[in-house]
Amino acid sequence: MNYRHIYHAGNFADVVKHAVLTLVIERLKLKDAPFRVIDTHAGIGGYDLGSEEAQKTGEWRTGIGRLIGPDAEPLPAPAAALLAPYLDVVRALNPPGEIVRYPGSPRLARALLRPQDRLIANELHPQDAVSLRGAFARDKLTQVMELDGWVALKAQLPPKERRGVILVDPPFEAPGEHDRLVEALAEGARRFATGIYLLWYPIKDVAQIRAFKRRLAATALPKLMCLELMVREPHDPRQLNGSGLVILNPPYELDAALAVLMPVLADRLAIEGSGRWSQEWLTGK
Repeated sequence: MNYRHIYHAGNFADVVKHAVLTLVIERLKLKDAPFRVIDTHAGIGGYDLGSEEAQKTGEWRTGIGRLIGPDAEPLPAPAAALLAPYLDVVRALNPPGEIVRYPGSPRLARALLRPQDRLIANELHPQDAVSLRGAFARDKLTQVMELDGWVALKAQLPPKERRGVILVDPPFEAPGEHDRLVEALAEGARRFATGIYLLWYPIKDVAQIRAFKRRLAATALPKLMCLELMVREPHDPRQLNGSGLVILNPPYELDAALAVLMPVLADRLAIEGSGRWSQEWLTGK
């Protein structure tokens, strides 16, 4: 429980994770029926990029700063259109032409919801949970919980709306997080088979990731894919070389959107050399 996301807020991994989350939410909104967003490891909701912690790493500069920072080049029109709902939320938190704050996943999701939709934001870290409650005080569309993320996931499935997206974004500070992701996905699918699941994972040791994917494929869950972005070649397994999302039940046409968006993000967010992205179906579409 020592992990604090403020050091990494707005980095390349956040950009990809939040861009995909936004694409999924926007597709859920194409139907009038309500849906629920469940964020199991929600953090504090929003981050001050001028803080000592954020300035210490400066990771946001090679993340969100490359998309809408003062020196950012314009995005190609098709990618800019796909990113617009996400980037509009970020811009709304900041003075014109500046980036001083970045929304965490619960604030981003909340900004995209309609009156009939709901957000469950869960955070176990005591200090962060207090901040999260403050961020959503008196918000009737949001329920804040302070449970272990894995417990919260079980407690909230299935949602009464029977439509929704579940974001699982653990800190990976304890051993066995990859195994817990596989177990959580299998358990979640048993409870809420039609839900859209987004499970984030860091890419450091590529051999470990290959084993992780084999365990995922062994679940035999249908419509299961991995989306990855590499910002450097994985020569050093001690550093964050890329990040991935396990996506169960991706919504219709997400494939087409990713084919437009991901090459642009791979080019824009590369840290060393050329960035690259991949999309791999672990089980049949």
